[in-house]
Amino acid sequence: MAFWSSTSVFTAKVPRKILFMFTLSLSITYLFYSLMNCYNSLQFPLQENYVYQGRLVTVETTFLTIREKLYSTTSQGYFTEELLERTSTEQTVAGYAVSPVNREDNVQTEQKTAEWIRTQTNPTKTNAGLQNIVLERERREFSTTGEGLSRGANCTSDYGEKKLPQAIIIGVKKGGTRALLEALRVHPDVRAVGNEPHFFDRHYDKGLDWYRDLMPSTLEGQITMEKTPSYFVTNSAPKRIHSMARDIKLIIVVRNPVTRAISDYTQTLSKKPEIPTFEVLAFKNRTLGLIDASWSALRIGIYALHLETWLQYFPLAQMHFVSGERLITDPAGELGRVQDFLGLKRIVTDKHFYFNKTKGFPCLKKPEDSSAPRCLGKSKGRTHPRIDPDVICRLHKFYKPFNMMFYQMTGQNFQWELDDRQ
Repeated sequence: MAFWSSTSVFTAKVPRKILFMFTLSLSITYLFYSLMNCYNSLQFPLQENYVYQGRLVTVETTFLTIREKLYSTTSQGYFTEELLERTSTEQTVAGYAVSPVNREDNVQTEQKTAEWIRTQTNPTKTNAGLQNIVLERERREFSTTGEGLSRGANCTSDYGEKKLPQAIIIGVKKGGTRALLEALRVHPDVRAVGNEPHFFDRHYDKGLDWYRDLMPSTLEGQITMEKTPSYFVTNSAPKRIHSMARDIKLIIVVRNPVTRAISDYTQTLSKKPEIPTFEVLAFKNRTLGLIDASWSALRIGIYALHLETWLQYFPLAQMHFVSGERLITDPAGELGRVQDFLGLKRIVTDKHFYFNKTKGFPCLKKPEDSSAPRCLGKSKGRTHPRIDPDVICRLHKFYKPFNMMFYQMTGQNFQWELDDRQ
Protein backbone atom coordinates (compact mmCIF):
# COMPACT_ATOMS: atom_id res chain seq x y z
CA MET A 1 0.00 0.00 0.00
CA ALA A 2 2.92 2.32 0.73
CA PHE A 3 4.22 1.85 -2.81
CA TRP A 4 0.94 2.74 -4.43
CA SER A 5 0.58 5.73 -2.13
CA SER A 6 3.98 7.13 -3.09
CA THR A 7 3.21 6.52 -6.76
CA SER A 8 -0.05 8.41 -6.51
CA VAL A 9 1.71 11.34 -4.89
CA PHE A 10 4.40 11.34 -7.61
CA THR A 11 1.91 11.26 -10.49
CA ALA A 12 -0.12 13.97 -8.87
CA LYS A 13 2.89 16.33 -8.73
CA VAL A 14 4.28 15.53 -12.26
CA PRO A 15 2.39 16.83 -15.30
CA ARG A 16 0.83 14.17 -17.49
CA LYS A 17 2.69 15.42 -20.65
CA ILE A 18 6.10 14.98 -19.03
CA LEU A 19 5.13 11.54 -17.77
CA PHE A 20 4.00 10.53 -21.27
CA MET A 21 7.29 11.69 -22.85
CA PHE A 22 9.32 9.86 -20.25
CA THR A 23 7.39 6.62 -20.85
CA LEU A 24 7.73 6.99 -24.61
CA SER A 25 11.46 7.52 -24.28
CA LEU A 26 11.88 4.38 -22.24
CA SER A 27 9.87 2.41 -24.81
CA ILE A 28 11.98 3.68 -27.74
CA THR A 29 15.20 2.92 -25.85
CA TYR A 30 14.03 -0.62 -25.13
CA LEU A 31 13.01 -1.13 -28.78
CA PHE A 32 16.42 0.16 -29.98
CA TYR A 33 18.38 -2.27 -27.80
CA SER A 34 16.11 -5.10 -28.84
CA LEU A 35 16.84 -4.40 -32.50
CA MET A 36 20.58 -4.26 -31.82
CA ASN A 37 20.47 -7.70 -30.21
CA CYS A 38 18.55 -9.10 -33.17
CA TYR A 39 21.05 -7.54 -35.60
CA ASN A 40 23.87 -9.74 -34.30
CA SER A 41 21.88 -12.87 -35.06
CA LEU A 42 21.04 -11.84 -38.64
CA GLN A 43 22.99 -13.26 -41.65
CA PHE A 44 23.95 -11.16 -44.66
CA PRO A 45 24.92 -13.40 -47.59
CA LEU A 46 26.21 -10.56 -49.74
CA GLN A 47 28.87 -9.76 -47.13
CA GLU A 48 29.69 -13.00 -45.37
CA ASN A 49 29.72 -15.31 -48.38
CA TYR A 50 31.60 -13.05 -50.74
CA VAL A 51 34.35 -12.17 -48.29
CA TYR A 52 36.68 -15.03 -47.48
CA GLN A 53 39.81 -14.44 -45.45
CA GLY A 54 39.76 -10.73 -46.17
CA ARG A 55 39.43 -10.85 -49.96
CA LEU A 56 36.71 -11.14 -52.57
CA VAL A 57 35.81 -14.72 -53.41
CA THR A 58 34.88 -15.42 -57.01
CA VAL A 59 35.39 -18.39 -59.31
CA GLU A 60 38.53 -16.72 -60.67
CA THR A 61 40.11 -16.05 -57.27
CA THR A 62 39.31 -19.61 -56.21
CA PHE A 63 41.18 -20.92 -59.25
CA LEU A 64 44.09 -18.59 -58.48
CA THR A 65 44.31 -19.90 -54.92
CA ILE A 66 44.39 -23.46 -56.18
CA ARG A 67 47.18 -22.75 -58.67
CA GLU A 68 49.25 -20.97 -55.99
CA LYS A 69 48.85 -23.99 -53.75
CA LEU A 70 49.93 -26.34 -56.52
CA TYR A 71 53.20 -24.54 -57.09
CA SER A 72 53.96 -24.11 -53.41
CA THR A 73 53.43 -27.79 -52.64
CA THR A 74 56.50 -30.01 -52.37
CA SER A 75 56.19 -33.71 -53.03
CA GLN A 76 57.68 -36.09 -50.48
CA GLY A 77 56.31 -39.48 -51.42
CA TYR A 78 55.82 -38.60 -55.07
CA PHE A 79 53.60 -40.87 -57.07
CA THR A 80 52.68 -44.48 -57.71
CA GLU A 81 53.52 -46.32 -60.90
CA GLU A 82 50.09 -47.42 -62.10
CA LEU A 83 50.31 -46.28 -65.69
CA LEU A 84 47.46 -48.21 -67.27
CA GLU A 85 45.35 -46.56 -69.95
CA ARG A 86 42.32 -44.81 -68.53
CA THR A 87 39.19 -43.26 -70.04
CA SER A 88 39.15 -39.55 -70.83
CA THR A 89 36.60 -38.97 -68.08
CA GLU A 90 38.93 -40.26 -65.36
CA GLN A 91 40.57 -37.37 -63.58
CA THR A 92 43.22 -39.08 -61.43
CA VAL A 93 46.89 -38.09 -61.70
CA ALA A 94 49.12 -40.47 -63.66
CA GLY A 95 49.53 -43.70 -61.80
CA TYR A 96 48.00 -42.47 -58.51
CA ALA A 97 46.17 -45.29 -56.81
CA VAL A 98 43.29 -44.39 -54.48
CA SER A 99 41.49 -46.88 -52.29
CA PRO A 100 37.73 -47.27 -52.92
CA VAL A 101 36.87 -45.50 -49.65
CA ASN A 102 39.17 -42.55 -50.32
CA ARG A 103 37.96 -42.30 -53.91
CA GLU A 104 34.34 -42.09 -52.76
CA ASP A 105 35.16 -39.44 -50.17
CA ASN A 106 37.10 -37.48 -52.76
CA VAL A 107 34.21 -37.51 -55.24
CA GLN A 108 31.74 -36.38 -52.57
CA THR A 109 34.00 -33.57 -51.46
CA GLU A 110 34.55 -32.41 -55.06
CA GLN A 111 30.80 -32.33 -55.64
CA LYS A 112 30.26 -30.24 -52.51
CA THR A 113 33.06 -27.89 -53.50
CA ALA A 114 31.60 -27.43 -56.97
CA GLU A 115 28.23 -26.60 -55.35
CA TRP A 116 29.95 -24.02 -53.14
CA ILE A 117 31.59 -22.34 -56.13
CA ARG A 118 28.27 -22.17 -57.97
CA THR A 119 26.60 -20.47 -55.00
CA GLN A 120 29.04 -17.56 -55.26
CA THR A 121 27.27 -16.42 -58.41
CA ASN A 122 23.85 -16.79 -56.78
CA PRO A 123 23.92 -15.36 -53.22
CA THR A 124 20.26 -16.11 -52.55
CA LYS A 125 21.08 -19.82 -52.57
CA THR A 126 24.25 -19.54 -50.50
CA ASN A 127 24.78 -22.05 -47.75
CA ALA A 128 27.18 -20.64 -45.16
CA GLY A 129 28.17 -24.12 -43.99
CA LEU A 130 29.87 -24.87 -47.33
CA GLN A 131 32.71 -22.50 -46.43
CA ASN A 132 33.86 -25.02 -43.86
CA ILE A 133 33.93 -27.67 -46.59
CA VAL A 134 36.20 -25.50 -48.70
CA LEU A 135 38.59 -24.99 -45.81
CA GLU A 136 38.69 -28.71 -45.11
CA ARG A 137 39.16 -29.50 -48.80
CA GLU A 138 42.09 -27.10 -49.07
CA ARG A 139 43.67 -28.74 -46.05
CA ARG A 140 43.34 -32.20 -47.61
CA GLU A 141 44.01 -31.28 -51.24
CA PHE A 142 47.11 -29.19 -50.70
CA SER A 143 48.95 -31.03 -47.97
CA THR A 144 52.73 -31.24 -48.30
CA THR A 145 52.66 -34.95 -49.03
CA GLY A 146 52.88 -36.56 -52.44
CA GLU A 147 49.23 -37.55 -52.06
CA GLY A 148 48.25 -33.92 -51.65
CA LEU A 149 50.18 -32.87 -54.73
CA SER A 150 48.82 -35.61 -56.93
CA ARG A 151 45.24 -34.83 -55.96
CA GLY A 152 45.77 -31.10 -56.16
CA ALA A 153 47.32 -31.37 -59.59
CA ASN A 154 44.13 -32.94 -60.82
CA CYS A 155 41.55 -30.86 -58.98
CA THR A 156 39.87 -29.35 -62.05
CA SER A 157 37.52 -32.25 -62.75
CA ASP A 158 34.39 -30.33 -61.66
CA TYR A 159 35.14 -26.96 -63.16
CA GLY A 160 37.29 -25.22 -65.73
CA GLU A 161 36.86 -25.18 -69.48
CA LYS A 162 37.20 -27.87 -72.11
CA LYS A 163 39.61 -26.72 -74.81
CA LEU A 164 41.11 -28.15 -77.95
CA PRO A 165 44.65 -29.41 -77.28
CA GLN A 166 47.57 -27.01 -77.46
CA ALA A 167 50.02 -29.92 -77.78
CA ILE A 168 49.78 -33.43 -79.22
CA ILE A 169 52.11 -36.42 -79.01
CA ILE A 170 51.76 -37.58 -82.61
CA GLY A 171 54.14 -40.53 -82.65
CA VAL A 172 55.55 -43.00 -82.90
CA LYS A 173 53.96 -46.32 -82.04
CA LYS A 174 56.10 -48.42 -79.66
CA GLY A 175 58.47 -45.52 -79.24
CA GLY A 176 57.61 -44.65 -75.63
CA THR A 177 54.64 -42.34 -76.07
CA ARG A 178 52.66 -43.84 -73.18
CA ALA A 179 55.54 -43.50 -70.75
CA LEU A 180 56.06 -39.88 -71.82
CA LEU A 181 52.41 -38.95 -71.51
CA GLU A 182 52.01 -40.50 -68.07
CA ALA A 183 55.12 -38.75 -66.80
CA LEU A 184 53.85 -35.42 -68.16
CA ARG A 185 50.52 -35.93 -66.42
CA VAL A 186 52.34 -35.65 -63.11
CA HIS A 187 52.84 -31.96 -63.92
CA PRO A 188 50.07 -29.82 -62.38
CA ASP A 189 49.82 -27.69 -65.53
CA VAL A 190 49.29 -30.61 -67.92
CA ARG A 191 45.84 -32.08 -68.47
CA ALA A 192 45.68 -34.99 -70.89
CA VAL A 193 43.25 -37.58 -72.21
CA GLY A 194 44.08 -41.08 -70.97
CA ASN A 195 42.98 -43.02 -74.03
CA GLU A 196 44.05 -42.30 -77.59
CA PRO A 197 41.27 -40.27 -79.28
CA HIS A 198 42.29 -41.16 -82.87
CA PHE A 199 40.34 -38.12 -84.01
CA PHE A 200 42.54 -37.04 -86.91
CA ASP A 201 42.83 -40.53 -88.41
CA ARG A 202 39.62 -42.40 -87.57
CA HIS A 203 36.94 -40.09 -86.18
CA TYR A 204 37.49 -36.83 -88.03
CA ASP A 205 33.95 -36.90 -89.41
CA LYS A 206 32.58 -36.50 -85.86
CA GLY A 207 33.72 -32.89 -85.76
CA LEU A 208 35.74 -30.64 -83.48
CA ASP A 209 32.96 -30.32 -80.91
CA TRP A 210 33.06 -34.07 -80.38
CA TYR A 211 36.85 -33.91 -80.12
CA ARG A 212 36.79 -31.01 -77.65
CA ASP A 213 34.30 -32.84 -75.46
CA LEU A 214 36.84 -35.65 -75.00
CA MET A 215 39.31 -33.24 -73.43
CA PRO A 216 39.58 -32.72 -69.67
CA SER A 217 38.63 -29.36 -68.17
CA THR A 218 41.52 -26.97 -67.67
CA LEU A 219 42.20 -23.77 -65.76
CA GLU A 220 43.91 -20.68 -67.13
CA GLY A 221 47.56 -21.49 -67.78
CA GLN A 222 47.13 -25.25 -68.02
CA ILE A 223 47.90 -27.17 -71.21
CA THR A 224 45.46 -29.61 -72.80
CA MET A 225 47.17 -32.60 -74.42
CA GLU A 226 46.46 -35.89 -76.09
CA LYS A 227 48.54 -38.60 -77.70
CA THR A 228 47.78 -40.77 -80.71
CA PRO A 229 50.96 -42.29 -82.21
CA SER A 230 49.31 -43.25 -85.48
CA TYR A 231 48.95 -39.56 -86.45
CA PHE A 232 52.61 -39.44 -87.48
CA VAL A 233 52.10 -42.00 -90.26
CA THR A 234 48.65 -40.76 -91.36
CA ASN A 235 48.98 -38.62 -94.49
CA SER A 236 45.80 -36.62 -93.82
CA ALA A 237 46.63 -35.84 -90.19
CA PRO A 238 49.03 -32.89 -90.74
CA LYS A 239 46.55 -30.91 -92.81
CA ARG A 240 43.67 -31.63 -90.43
CA ILE A 241 45.63 -30.63 -87.34
CA HIS A 242 46.90 -27.50 -89.11
CA SER A 243 43.33 -26.47 -89.93
CA MET A 244 42.47 -26.78 -86.22
CA ALA A 245 45.47 -24.93 -84.78
CA ARG A 246 48.40 -23.61 -86.80
CA ASP A 247 50.47 -22.85 -83.71
CA ILE A 248 50.01 -26.23 -82.01
CA LYS A 249 53.06 -27.94 -80.51
CA LEU A 250 53.88 -31.42 -81.76
CA ILE A 251 55.89 -34.04 -79.89
CA ILE A 252 57.37 -37.08 -81.65
CA VAL A 253 58.96 -39.91 -79.69
CA VAL A 254 61.36 -41.81 -81.96
CA ARG A 255 63.32 -44.97 -81.36
CA ASN A 256 65.79 -47.12 -83.28
CA PRO A 257 63.52 -48.29 -86.13
CA VAL A 258 64.81 -51.87 -85.96
CA THR A 259 64.11 -52.20 -82.23
CA ARG A 260 60.80 -50.42 -82.72
CA ALA A 261 59.76 -52.88 -85.46
CA ILE A 262 60.59 -55.89 -83.27
CA SER A 263 58.62 -54.38 -80.40
CA ASP A 264 55.70 -53.75 -82.75
CA TYR A 265 55.80 -57.35 -83.94
CA THR A 266 56.00 -58.61 -80.34
CA GLN A 267 52.82 -56.74 -79.46
CA THR A 268 50.98 -58.21 -82.46
CA LEU A 269 52.31 -61.69 -81.69
CA SER A 270 50.86 -61.50 -78.17
CA LYS A 271 47.42 -60.96 -79.67
CA LYS A 272 47.76 -63.25 -82.70
CA PRO A 273 50.13 -66.14 -81.93
CA GLU A 274 49.38 -67.70 -85.31
CA ILE A 275 51.04 -64.97 -87.40
CA PRO A 276 54.21 -65.82 -89.39
CA THR A 277 57.64 -65.22 -87.93
CA PHE A 278 59.26 -61.78 -87.98
CA GLU A 279 61.77 -62.98 -90.57
CA VAL A 280 59.03 -64.09 -92.95
CA LEU A 281 57.10 -60.82 -92.67
CA ALA A 282 60.17 -58.62 -93.02
CA PHE A 283 61.15 -59.89 -96.49
CA LYS A 284 59.48 -60.16 -99.84
CA ASN A 285 62.30 -62.45 -100.86
CA ARG A 286 64.85 -63.24 -98.19
CA THR A 287 67.16 -65.01 -100.59
CA LEU A 288 67.44 -61.89 -102.72
CA GLY A 289 67.43 -59.66 -99.65
CA LEU A 290 64.27 -57.79 -100.70
CA ILE A 291 62.82 -56.15 -97.62
CA ASP A 292 59.06 -55.63 -97.52
CA ALA A 293 58.79 -51.94 -96.69
CA SER A 294 55.01 -52.12 -97.11
CA TRP A 295 54.74 -54.07 -93.85
CA SER A 296 53.51 -51.50 -91.33
CA ALA A 297 56.00 -52.56 -88.66
CA LEU A 298 58.84 -51.57 -90.99
CA ARG A 299 57.17 -48.65 -92.78
CA ILE A 300 56.61 -46.71 -89.55
CA GLY A 301 60.36 -46.62 -88.97
CA ILE A 302 61.07 -44.67 -92.14
CA TYR A 303 60.79 -41.47 -90.13
CA ALA A 304 62.18 -39.12 -92.78
CA LEU A 305 59.40 -40.08 -95.19
CA HIS A 306 56.65 -39.25 -92.70
CA LEU A 307 58.34 -36.11 -91.36
CA GLU A 308 58.49 -34.70 -94.89
CA THR A 309 54.68 -34.61 -94.96
CA TRP A 310 54.49 -32.79 -91.62
CA LEU A 311 57.03 -30.18 -92.69
CA GLN A 312 54.67 -29.13 -95.47
CA TYR A 313 52.32 -27.74 -92.79
CA PHE A 314 54.40 -27.06 -89.67
CA PRO A 315 57.82 -25.50 -89.13
CA LEU A 316 60.46 -27.53 -87.33
CA ALA A 317 60.31 -25.07 -84.42
CA GLN A 318 56.85 -26.37 -83.51
CA MET A 319 58.12 -29.95 -83.26
CA HIS A 320 60.06 -31.60 -80.48
CA PHE A 321 61.71 -34.98 -80.94
CA VAL A 322 62.12 -37.23 -77.91
CA SER A 323 64.65 -40.07 -77.95
CA GLY A 324 62.97 -43.30 -76.91
CA GLU A 325 66.36 -44.62 -75.81
CA ARG A 326 67.14 -41.61 -73.62
CA LEU A 327 63.62 -41.77 -72.20
CA ILE A 328 64.80 -45.06 -70.65
CA THR A 329 68.37 -44.15 -69.70
CA ASP A 330 67.72 -40.52 -68.70
CA PRO A 331 63.97 -39.95 -68.22
CA ALA A 332 64.42 -36.79 -66.18
CA GLY A 333 66.60 -35.20 -68.85
CA GLU A 334 64.12 -35.96 -71.62
CA LEU A 335 61.18 -34.76 -69.50
CA GLY A 336 63.05 -31.58 -68.69
CA ARG A 337 63.49 -30.75 -72.38
CA VAL A 338 59.85 -31.56 -73.10
CA GLN A 339 58.72 -29.25 -70.28
CA ASP A 340 60.94 -26.50 -71.71
CA PHE A 341 59.41 -27.01 -75.16
CA LEU A 342 55.90 -26.73 -73.71
CA GLY A 343 56.83 -23.60 -71.75
CA LEU A 344 56.32 -25.30 -68.40
CA LYS A 345 58.22 -25.03 -65.16
CA ARG A 346 60.51 -28.04 -64.62
CA ILE A 347 58.52 -29.84 -61.96
CA VAL A 348 58.90 -33.45 -63.14
CA THR A 349 62.54 -34.27 -62.28
CA ASP A 350 64.77 -37.23 -61.51
CA LYS A 351 63.29 -37.53 -58.00
CA HIS A 352 60.07 -38.79 -59.59
CA PHE A 353 61.65 -41.86 -61.23
CA TYR A 354 63.20 -45.18 -60.31
CA PHE A 355 64.44 -47.94 -62.60
CA ASN A 356 62.41 -51.14 -62.70
CA LYS A 357 64.85 -53.98 -63.44
CA THR A 358 62.07 -56.43 -64.23
CA LYS A 359 60.44 -54.20 -66.80
CA GLY A 360 63.69 -52.75 -68.04
CA PHE A 361 62.60 -49.11 -67.98
CA PRO A 362 61.95 -46.31 -65.46
CA CYS A 363 58.73 -46.02 -63.50
CA LEU A 364 57.23 -43.23 -61.46
CA LYS A 365 57.76 -43.35 -57.73
CA LYS A 366 54.80 -44.06 -55.50
CA PRO A 367 53.52 -42.40 -52.33
CA GLU A 368 54.53 -44.28 -49.21
CA ASP A 369 50.93 -45.03 -48.28
CA SER A 370 49.81 -46.28 -51.68
CA SER A 371 49.28 -49.79 -52.98
CA ALA A 372 52.02 -51.82 -54.65
CA PRO A 373 53.37 -50.19 -57.82
CA ARG A 374 52.47 -51.61 -61.19
CA CYS A 375 54.46 -49.29 -63.44
CA LEU A 376 53.36 -49.53 -67.08
CA GLY A 377 50.76 -52.12 -68.00
CA LYS A 378 51.34 -55.67 -69.19
CA SER A 379 51.44 -54.49 -72.79
CA LYS A 380 54.73 -52.70 -72.04
CA GLY A 381 58.10 -54.33 -71.52
CA ARG A 382 57.34 -57.66 -73.17
CA THR A 383 60.27 -59.95 -73.85
CA HIS A 384 61.16 -59.82 -77.54
CA PRO A 385 61.38 -63.07 -79.48
CA ARG A 386 64.80 -64.08 -80.75
CA ILE A 387 65.37 -62.70 -84.23
CA ASP A 388 67.98 -64.03 -86.63
CA PRO A 389 71.03 -61.72 -86.29
CA ASP A 390 71.41 -61.69 -90.06
CA VAL A 391 67.91 -60.24 -90.41
CA ILE A 392 68.69 -57.55 -87.83
CA CYS A 393 71.90 -56.67 -89.68
CA ARG A 394 70.06 -56.33 -92.99
CA LEU A 395 67.42 -54.12 -91.42
CA HIS A 396 70.07 -51.81 -89.96
CA LYS A 397 71.53 -51.41 -93.44
CA PHE A 398 68.08 -50.80 -94.88
CA TYR A 399 67.28 -48.03 -92.42
CA LYS A 400 70.69 -46.34 -92.41
CA PRO A 401 70.14 -43.94 -95.35
CA PHE A 402 66.70 -43.00 -94.05
CA ASN A 403 68.15 -42.42 -90.58
CA MET A 404 70.86 -40.16 -92.00
CA MET A 405 68.20 -38.15 -93.82
CA PHE A 406 66.15 -37.92 -90.62
CA TYR A 407 69.15 -36.65 -88.66
CA GLN A 408 69.73 -33.97 -91.27
CA MET A 409 66.07 -32.90 -91.32
CA THR A 410 65.81 -32.64 -87.52
CA GLY A 411 69.33 -31.44 -86.79
CA GLN A 412 69.74 -34.24 -84.24
CA ASN A 413 71.88 -37.37 -84.31
CA PHE A 414 70.15 -40.19 -82.47
CA GLN A 415 73.14 -42.52 -83.01
CA TRP A 416 71.12 -45.57 -83.87
CA GLU A 417 73.98 -46.91 -85.95
CA LEU A 418 75.82 -47.72 -82.73
CA ASP A 419 73.29 -50.51 -82.20
CA ASP A 420 74.45 -52.21 -85.39
CA ARG A 421 77.06 -54.57 -84.00
CA GLN A 422 76.89 -57.06 -86.83
